[in-house]
Amino acid sequence: MQQLLPLALLLAAQLVSGHFEIQYPHWRGDSFLPPASQYVFPCANVNTTDASNNNRTLWPLDGGSLVIDFHHPWSYVSFNLGFGSDTNTFNISLNPMLLNVTGNGTICIPKWNLPADLGIVDGMDASLQVINIGDTGTALYNCADIRFTSNATILGGDQCQNTTGVEIYPLVQQQADGSIEGATATVTVTASAAGASATNGAAMGMSAPGLGSLALSTILAIALILAS
Repeated sequence: MQQLLPLALLLAAQLVSGHFEIQYPHWRGDSFLPPASQYVFPCANVNTTDASNNNRTLWPLDGGSLVIDFHHPWSYVSFNLGFGSDTNTFNISLNPMLLNVTGNGTICIPKWNLPADLGIVDGMDASLQVINIGDTGTALYNCADIRFTSNATILGGDQCQNTTGVEIYPLVQQQADGSIEGATATVTVTASAAGASATNGAAMGMSAPGLGSLALSTILAIALILAS
């Protein structure tokens, strides 16, 4: 039994190292602990409960802060929104272009601006779904429950810290001649020891990594997500 313990700890460490964590808004529950599994759509087999409903993070009506800890050297990320206190439908895509995250560590987006036509009102409940696709092409899921309120504020600079060297860019197609098609960024965050900045829906004129030699398994995983 004592010989099995180090092996179990090693396997657990490898499992955690390949996953990710929503740090803010506070995730619905710890998806590293069974019976939760980040491989399970839509929210890692972590369901809403009375406790999670009472612990919703308050978010401004026009968008709030996001803090995510990534454990892959690179991955693709999608953010989706669903309205209601117990929703399994995340039909509002917050980034029509997939985002490419490079580097292990934490990214804080001080404010993710929401579209003005969503009809969000004070006191409305919603949930955020984050989908993370690593180098194997496997999709991982986590969710965070929020409540929109006019009294909520975004995170301050001391709460919005980033790991140096972690970057997030929109995923766009690279042409055969090396040029980037549609290189205007919808969201660009360059992480540093200080706070990051983010803008969605604004012309930033920033280039982004192309698809390059994207594995077939990853393409299939992305296609399944976009089709769902």
